[in-house]
Amino acid sequence: MAEQPNELKKLTAIATDLELSVELRTKAIELIGNIGTHDALLVLLEIAANEKLAAKERDLAIKHAREIIKSGR
Repeated sequence: MAEQPNELKKLTAIATDLELSVELRTKAIELIGNIGTHDALLVLLEIAANEKLAAKERDLAIKHAREIIKSGR
C-alpha cells in the first residue's frame, strides 16, 4: 500500500509540471483516475482547481473524479 501514495505523488508532479508536454500531463491525469482511490479523487480535485493548467486538463481531472465518485470506490 505504501507504493500507491508514492505513485500518486509522482503522477501528481507530472500532471502539474507545466514544463512537460500536454500529452504527458494528460496521461498522468488518466493514470490517477485509474487508481480510483479516495486519495486519487482528492488529487484529481486539486488538479481541477489548478488555474495554471489548461481548461481541457482541468475538465479531464473533473471527469475522472466524477467516475471515481460514481463507482463508490
